[in-house]
Amino acid sequence: MKTYCPKKEEIERKWWLIDAQGKVLGRLATEVANLLRGKNSPQFAPHVDTGDFVIVVNAEKIQVTGNKALQKKYYSHSLYPGGLKTETLQDLLEKKPEKVIEKAVWGMIPKNKLGRAVYKKLKVYRGPEHPHAAQNPQVHQF
Repeated sequence: MKTYCPKKEEIERKWWLIDAQGKVLGRLATEVANLLRGKNSPQFAPHVDTGDFVIVVNAEKIQVTGNKALQKKYYSHSLYPGGLKTETLQDLLEKKPEKVIEKAVWGMIPKNKLGRAVYKKLKVYRGPEHPHAAQNPQVHQF
């Protein structure tokens, strides 16, 4: 029996719409990462991008459990001495709620060419509006 390897022409990409209102951040990010990688498809292969496009709306209404809003910190460094910047989850949710979901999903996909290609198929929006109505996205329930 030969191993199946999906070809580029055989891959059929869908568009999924996920409403983040009231969803827990980590559980949402896991589901989004699985859809982006294509793990929900019978054609899945770990070395081929078989995933779908995902649109996440209402990013500002995401939930976190426990004290993560105050205790979870995001770090960035300017590569200069003393250039470490720290931001809490609560601050980032107020300024850029899209970044919170993007960072959570980025942590769940491979850090290579395939991961970067997969990550480009993620679209996150602060409110309920999105410009992808022409793609006819299906609502994803989990």
